[in-house]
Amino acid sequence: MTSSALTNGQKTIHTAACLIIGDEVLGGKTIDTNSAYFAKFCFSLGIQLKRIEVIADDEGEISEAVRRMSNNYDFVVTSGGIGPTHDDITYESIAKAFGLNLQLHQEAFARMKKLSRPHPMQPQFDWDTPSPMLTAKLRMVELPHDPAVPLAAQAVFVADDMWVPIAVVNGNVYILPGVPRLFERLLDNLKPSLLPRLSNPEGTGIYRYLFSTPLPESEVAPYLTELAGRVEARGVKVGSYPRWEKKRNTVTLVGTDKEFMDGLVAEVEHNVKGTKVSQEDELDVPEDGE
Repeated sequence: MTSSALTNGQKTIHTAACLIIGDEVLGGKTIDTNSAYFAKFCFSLGIQLKRIEVIADDEGEISEAVRRMSNNYDFVVTSGGIGPTHDDITYESIAKAFGLNLQLHQEAFARMKKLSRPHPMQPQFDWDTPSPMLTAKLRMVELPHDPAVPLAAQAVFVADDMWVPIAVVNGNVYILPGVPRLFERLLDNLKPSLLPRLSNPEGTGIYRYLFSTPLPESEVAPYLTELAGRVEARGVKVGSYPRWEKKRNTVTLVGTDKEFMDGLVAEVEHNVKGTKVSQEDELDVPEDGE
């Protein structure tokens, strides 16, 4: 695993995957917003998000999924399962996936002691006195450890006022908390370190062009099929989306080559008898009574 960890940490990032971990998501108790946020994050940077999975707090499920994603994609983010309770098993499951052990990360522990606020319901808690509460807190800073990889490359601290580390395993698996406000802030602050590894270091992202058409999908399908085959080599994807109970449907072009896509606008508008718009409902006519 060591050689792959070093290689993965230096590869250009073209593709990404997101693994949402938690029984509470699968049970309908919690609504996952982190995958949508990650999708927008990748889109803004020009990274192709290829897969999103939601799995249970199950060691075998986590290990299999994260190992497969690490092999198949350049940038993998996990969300959830790194808290202080018995069912927070993400760290140990990912460690086992890559043949690693957990180890107390001293810098993360020092930051935790310095920056975390004492809970009002734990007035007797002491960082230097062994206790069940301390054991629970330590679960959050016992990270997968690869002895052959520099320690600084195995945990990233992206904000001076946050103790929560982003553990990095096998060079391309980034372990984030499931709490949305933490997930979002950590991900946003990770961005500067990712930019040099993008195929476009400026991070200008992916462009999505929307075309509003009055034609049914069956009418535009032959042209869109021909167009999709013609532009695929330029990294442009063609999409068609019906809008239920609306008089206009949507055709899309998605890609990173803005100049090439600009050159397709007039052609697409002509062939779908439509108009390029900034949002899907831009040309909708209000129904009677609205």
